[in-house]
Amino acid sequence: MTRATLYLLALTVLLGACAKAPLASVPVAEREAIAGRMTQDIAILASDEFAGRKPGTPGGQRTVEYLVQRFEQVGLTSGTNDPGNPWRAPVQLTSARASQSDVELNVEGKALTLTEEEAVAVTTRRRELISEADLVFVGFEAQRVPKERVMGKAVIMLAGSGLNPERRILLEQKQASAVIVVAPNPDIVARIRRESSVERTALEGDIDEAFAVVATRAAMVRAIGAERWEALVQSALGEGFEPVDLPAKVNIEARSERRDFTSYNVLGRLAGTSPDTQAILLMAHWDHLGLCRPESAEDRICNGAVDNASGIALMLELGRRLAARGPFERDIYILATTAEEDGLLGAKAFADAPPIPLQSVIAAFNFDSVALARAGSPLGFVGEGRTPLDTFILETLIEAGRDLGNREYAESFVKRQDAWALLQKGVPAVMLSSAFASEITAGPFFEGDYHSPSDEAEGVELGGAIDDLLLHEELVARLAVPSTEQVQARK
Repeated sequence: MTRATLYLLALTVLLGACAKAPLASVPVAEREAIAGRMTQDIAILASDEFAGRKPGTPGGQRTVEYLVQRFEQVGLTSGTNDPGNPWRAPVQLTSARASQSDVELNVEGKALTLTEEEAVAVTTRRRELISEADLVFVGFEAQRVPKERVMGKAVIMLAGSGLNPERRILLEQKQASAVIVVAPNPDIVARIRRESSVERTALEGDIDEAFAVVATRAAMVRAIGAERWEALVQSALGEGFEPVDLPAKVNIEARSERRDFTSYNVLGRLAGTSPDTQAILLMAHWDHLGLCRPESAEDRICNGAVDNASGIALMLELGRRLAARGPFERDIYILATTAEEDGLLGAKAFADAPPIPLQSVIAAFNFDSVALARAGSPLGFVGEGRTPLDTFILETLIEAGRDLGNREYAESFVKRQDAWALLQKGVPAVMLSSAFASEITAGPFFEGDYHSPSDEAEGVELGGAIDDLLLHEELVARLAVPSTEQVQARK
């Protein structure tokens, strides 16, 4: 070996020893330790003991207690800024589930009870009762129907293409006691009955006070006769149609199981050394569907390992690593939201009553269903182009050697995750996840295990999630230390 060769070899070894590790990268042993801690949190949260983490259930309460314990363990303090409610920010919810539906027609003195296949009456109130109401047929009309023709009466309305809800609402505004929509397809009655039997949850005061009655054409034919019914339908199709009073009355009773209850967002904080320099928010929803299958099913529990025990596990590990790396100048808030599955309700409640002014949040990062992609996968940027964070994020991705995935596919999820509730309030909120980089990665999950008892802890893939965790650690660490360049980039 020549002297020149020895010199080059020594120089190569020296340069290799001095080279920096790639951005957002850690040794294999450290990745394995991260995976171990995340796996443990996922296994616990997605266990049958937590019964699917549905808000308003013992499993939901157990989840909140576990999160408070884990927030304390990773080094957080309460982030509610409310001494009366440490850790737990109350979220007032109302739920309703249809429980009874009875529709009876009395035509020329003859009572006829419609079957479950022929009609359904649905309400979100505890009870709706219509007794001996006169019937009037309005066909496809609503706008031109005089208020005095329908006030206090039950209206029979024909379903048509488009404007069905609008016509029904307009007739209700004219004080019809009930609007019976005659559906052309009998499957519609079965679908409404099935869907209304599922509990629906809303923020207290926001639940839709709905009352709807749907019947089949067959029910109308059985009640008033085929010839008379067809004559009514034909008259409704003609010009100059006028509402027709029918020689019939209707009795309708609908009930729902309705309850008001309190769930909780869990909120922690890594206090900054200069809290007046604004804050960063990390968020993930803790809830899932609970018992999602009939009692006869072999497995009734939707445990929600990927959706979203994995997002919570990532956020807990990120909080732990940031706590060990800090303190930073800016506050870092860590939020586990409730009732995301019911329509981003916990995130909306946070946005409506935040513990700090929303304008002080310079960046929010959401974590949802993160455990799908393998290590080295491209990144999905949900919310790209919607905040001033784009340049900062994209430059950091280049430094980390991360590629973006299918931008159009990632964008399709922007309204389906908690960051949307904050975007609506003007908060720069994004979701960066290798799980949403392409349909190839996420598609099989959404077509299979999504919202199913098969979303179990054994099925998670943490390689891409750990890549994403390390990237977020770098993003947050940079944002948590104010600099002129960063501030200007987000103006």
